[in-house]
Amino acid sequence: MGNLSENIQRADWKKEKHVPVIECPDSVKANEIFKATVTLGKEIAHPNTTEHHIRWIGLYYHDEGGKFAHEVAHIEFGAHGESTEGANQGPVYSHHEATANLKIAKSGVLHAMAYCNIHGLWESSKPIKVS
Repeated sequence: MGNLSENIQRADWKKEKHVPVIECPDSVKANEIFKATVTLGKEIAHPNTTEHHIRWIGLYYHDEGGKFAHEVAHIEFGAHGESTEGANQGPVYSHHEATANLKIAKSGVLHAMAYCNIHGLWESSKPIKVS
């Protein structure tokens, strides 16, 4: 079985629907608020059904030289068409996209993780420069 980290998958988001895509500036000013949006299925749509869906997205920041990553946001998606009428008959579906507003003091890396109820954990990262 090994460590949990051995089971976190990575791939090119242009070819794999489970990879979280981080959209934010490549460079920001120190301590100035900016938006970071994380979504899945940007090039290849990910299903959003009772049977197959994204349960949550986590966003983390690891500053250069820092000892560990800091949790920025954790968003859970709880509506996937469930209903007393049956699967995919419900009136509401969450969409697997989240936006966090944050500010950073020095350069580092944003990491995003997403959990698919069928295909497990997926991650991606994006470096951010501070000017």
